Amino acid sequence: MDVNALLAKFSEQDVAAFMLVLGRVSPMFIFAPLFSSKMIPARARAIIALALTVGIMPMARHGHIELDALSFGALMLKEIVVGLAFAYALGAMYAALQAAGALLDTLIGFSFGALLDPVTGTQSTVLSQLYSLVGIAVFIAIDGDAWVIQGLARTYDAVPLLSAPDIGTLVHGTQVAFSGIFVAGFMIGAPVIVALIITDAAFGVVSRVVPSLNIFAVGFPAKMIVGLTLIGASLPFVSGFVADQLQQTVSQALHMLRVA
Repeated sequence: MDVNALLAKFSEQDVAAFMLVLGRVSPMFIFAPLFSSKMIPARARAIIALALTVGIMPMARHGHIELDALSFGALMLKEIVVGLAFAYALGAMYAALQAAGALLDTLIGFSFGALLDPVTGTQSTVLSQLYSLVGIAVFIAIDGDAWVIQGLARTYDAVPLLSAPDIGTLVHGTQVAFSGIFVAGFMIGAPVIVALIITDAAFGVVSRVVPSLNIFAVGFPAKMIVGLTLIGASLPFVSGFVADQLQQTVSQALHMLRVA
């Protein structure tokens, strides 16, 4: 088929709708877990974004799109804001896993070493990478990508292509997502944190009873053994937490998207 003949079948309204939908889809490849992974080549992510846009555009396009620069620019800005709000809510869940790993790294002592995180492409500590990879594995195992894509498509029920979102609701939802990062991270690492605090307290008592004992030489291996043992024992519960949290996050992201 001739390319020019194929392109001639698309009107200006089709092209405008495609660009607007792409503006809402693109932020997911910046913040959303798995979709924003640096392990996926940028070209592959761009192709996936275009494919999702083509699939979502027929159900998103309703009504006439104003093509003048000011109106179209306002619509594009609105689409980007809605896409950022949805993707940020998902990214906050993933950030909670990283926060839990970073907190445990500090308590155990692994924070002295940092490695290149293959998921984010930045320097991070050992346990932070472990929880990140576990989160991605659980995300794939429970078909989290399908949930996210379905949630993204449902955002057009909450905020249609030609409607404006309620800024107050968006700001409140963003604040709730941001404030919940540390709380969720602490809940994920709570069993290990409590065990490490008890271990530190026990070594504090031992150091008072046996002053000649080198606590630093004995305490670090002991804390490492206790921490890694409890991390391994708590990972199944972390997996269940991630699965439940993903469902709640998608629901909360859709709930905070309302028409003004």
